Amino acid sequence: MGAYETQGFKLDNTGRRVVVDPVTRIEGHMRCEVNLDSDNVIRNAVSTGSLWRGLEVIVKGRDPRDVWAFVERICGVCTGCHALASVLAVEDALGIKVPPNAYLIREMMAKTLQVHDHAVHFYHLHALDWVDVISALNADPRKTSELQKLVSPAHPKSAPGYFRDVQNRLKRFVESGQLGLFANGYWGSKAYALPPEANLMAVTHYLEALDLQKEWVKVHTVFGGKNPHPNYMVGGVPCAINLDGDGAVGAPITMERLNFVEERIKEMIDFNNNVYIPDVLAIGTIYKQAGWLYGGGLAALNVADYGTYEKVQYDPRTQQLPGGVILNGNWNEIHPIDARDPEQVQEFVTHSWYKYGDETKGLHPWDGVTEPNYKPEGPNFKGTRTNLEQVDESAKYSWIKAPRWRGHALEVGPLSRYILGYVHASQGNKHCQRVKEQVDHAAQAINRGIPAALGLPQTEYTLKQLLPTTIGRTLARALESQYCAEMMMDDYRQLVQNIKNGDSSTANVEKWDPSTWPKEAKGVGLVAAPRGMLGHWIKIKDGRVENYQCVVPTTWNGSPRDAKGQIGAFEASLLNTPMVNPEQPLEILRTLHSFDPCLACSTHVMSPDGQEMARVTVR
Repeated sequence: MGAYETQGFKLDNTGRRVVVDPVTRIEGHMRCEVNLDSDNVIRNAVSTGSLWRGLEVIVKGRDPRDVWAFVERICGVCTGCHALASVLAVEDALGIKVPPNAYLIREMMAKTLQVHDHAVHFYHLHALDWVDVISALNADPRKTSELQKLVSPAHPKSAPGYFRDVQNRLKRFVESGQLGLFANGYWGSKAYALPPEANLMAVTHYLEALDLQKEWVKVHTVFGGKNPHPNYMVGGVPCAINLDGDGAVGAPITMERLNFVEERIKEMIDFNNNVYIPDVLAIGTIYKQAGWLYGGGLAALNVADYGTYEKVQYDPRTQQLPGGVILNGNWNEIHPIDARDPEQVQEFVTHSWYKYGDETKGLHPWDGVTEPNYKPEGPNFKGTRTNLEQVDESAKYSWIKAPRWRGHALEVGPLSRYILGYVHASQGNKHCQRVKEQVDHAAQAINRGIPAALGLPQTEYTLKQLLPTTIGRTLARALESQYCAEMMMDDYRQLVQNIKNGDSSTANVEKWDPSTWPKEAKGVGLVAAPRGMLGHWIKIKDGRVENYQCVVPTTWNGSPRDAKGQIGAFEASLLNTPMVNPEQPLEILRTLHSFDPCLACSTHVMSPDGQEMARVTVR
């Protein structure tokens, strides 16, 4: 294919090709291939989803009220958002309006997932791309304590002895030779930029987050019965409210349980304010000073979200983040987005292992087809069907489809939401002002506040330089975690007030009986998933699912080329990134992990040789 240009990106696949397979610390199966020039700068990137999912096929013919329990199993991480999208799609199709309490409980469950997912992503899936664990052994605990007090003076755990204890635990761990989660890091790589004291601080917070995250998800067990895969219900939520109950397992929601939820929300708020946000700001500042403002890709051009976090369910004007589409980096104009419009959202399979009647055209999800067509081929393909050595981007090369908005490739996710929210606020939208406050404070801290505190040079970067980067993408997730925890407390207080006012309703079952449904119906459920905008589309006929399609955030971000040759967000984000050592592809992982890829969600189960493993009969 050689050198060519698309979307303003210059691609050249003639240089040395480096393959990362599998890409680890993500959900699902992914490989990535890049071409390097003679200076080890990435000039071409090819992202492949390497497993077929098939849940859209499995739920065909099922009772629509059951589908949430199937699609929730798409992933073991972002579980509840798929269940929520499913029940919203069914309710949209059947015209079901849930009670306010059910809406608030759903919001708390969704925002719990958001906070939990963002914290786990940063500390346990992504931080090791920034943090050299072994370097922490050389840190001075006293200086680490001083650093902690500089970047987060309110955090109570900051004594030198505290950090010394963690360092000793880490030392024993390393000396045992059983590195466990830390086994396969590129420790000592020159691609790392943090001093030992910052590394020790981050490793300490890694362990703190490990303890706390298991407590936060108990909010799901209170309202949804369990975690992961909490229970949902078409028409509301499956938990009843009875403040006079005894709080036993399986009993209705009591005041004791509500107080327990409030304590977990307070923990989330404190952790975001005292640990998560300060860590990301400090790490981002140091890497910015080291010149690591890479990874923008499509974020500098095209971003989108459906619109999220409605504070009053039935009035879309009160949405905290109204969403929309920004094209070509024009922050002066936001295009409205409509997931129902077949001219707006379409999926292409030109370079995906699926089959359409006409593969030059895209399909709206209501008319989507999920027919596997696994043919790894092309003039530059190397390997066999069961052993991919090099895919050929001129042919089919991924199990992920290529969704497009009016023909444009987009980046979705917290960074997209925050760019849109900031622009909405700048245009006078009062509901987005909190987002603007967060972003302005973070930019000030990275440009001036933290550098001054650490004795580093103060360098000014605009938001358009800071946000559309790997650092900005990581920062946006932290800011969203902070915002979601704050909003969750508002949701909690409103729920308690509703109950005090005598409203204990949590479900609307007026249309539970299929005899009340129309012969045919269709709906869409839209959710602000941790990784970006999520949509589930359903068609119902004679009380059964006629067609079902999920277009998830990683489908957008991890998409292969489309019929026009446009690249997806993963591929675009890697371009023009210099690598210190191609044998240790830390820079590739750092940027890909900033998206928190969920390949299990985005790929649509078969044996390695492509033969049928099982046949599902729907009753």
